[in-house]
Amino acid sequence: MLRTGRGVAHAKVILFGEHAVVHGEPAIAMPLDVLGVRATVRHRPGELSVVSDLYTGPLAQAPELMSSPRAVVHAALDRVGLPLRDLEIAVVGDVPHARGLGSSAAVAGALVRAIADYAGVTLTEAEHLALVDLGERLAHGTPSGLDARATSADAMVWFEAGVARRLATRTSAVLVVADSGLAGRTRTAVADVAAFLERRPVRGAALIAGLGALAQGAALDLAAGRAEQVGAKMSQAQGMLRELGVSSPELDALIDAATAAGALGAKLTGGGQGGCVIALVRDEAGAVVVDAAMRAAGAVTVWHHPIGPDGAAGVASGTSPDDVQVETT
Repeated sequence: MLRTGRGVAHAKVILFGEHAVVHGEPAIAMPLDVLGVRATVRHRPGELSVVSDLYTGPLAQAPELMSSPRAVVHAALDRVGLPLRDLEIAVVGDVPHARGLGSSAAVAGALVRAIADYAGVTLTEAEHLALVDLGERLAHGTPSGLDARATSADAMVWFEAGVARRLATRTSAVLVVADSGLAGRTRTAVADVAAFLERRPVRGAALIAGLGALAQGAALDLAAGRAEQVGAKMSQAQGMLRELGVSSPELDALIDAATAAGALGAKLTGGGQGGCVIALVRDEAGAVVVDAAMRAAGAVTVWHHPIGPDGAAGVASGTSPDDVQVETT
């Protein structure tokens, strides 16, 4: 029987720290496992080929928008000692592209796992992350490394100085994730933040530090079960991100609708200037109300994801960022 290699990864949301994490501040991310990517690798004589929603055919002829996964495939095959031929690589998934949910990292992670599985090679965590980060550099320019780790995690992640750790939480709540329908512009947003810092260095530094401080405080709130304080910090972070120029009228409309409908807090997630927003609510009943309000304000798709000691988003142990356990992928 011919061997089939399989790999999976999932979406993620950044709760706190987007943009600031690029400048050395901490960030908090959460796996969004209701959205995933699956890759398979099979023997197929001839050219190295790919099957996906974006493109089907020889990988060498894939369009420019597939330059990132193409580079990941080439590098992963080189690492496991396989030639660039006689394989068919299929990718399926429902993580929307360019929405700040980690689609490029999820695709790369699934591809790397599938190729390693097909070759019967066990990659170290560092090797896996290096291959995913290769694709992220092509997709986003200067990634922090957070997406590569969060799209492989099974719990909330504390990310600082290039290291991801499992973050403790005793908070029970529901995160509502709404897609604005507009593609995010991570590369442009990162450049705009850099321009803000150059133009207004004192204010820019204060905003970046403020976003980092909110992440620090939110980690303590999550560990202590203080959902209301987490929500309040989300709204504070949104104000800072808006001042940095990475929000948009469409995102602001969704955020305003969520807070008016009773959300504890709301903000953009990811690169911004399009993409998704997140809102924190106490329970599923509240999520239904906020969901309807955000759809009425223009959201094209909305997902609900639980946060809690018993959920995939967290574990009940520890009381501060210093007490987290190392997350492995």
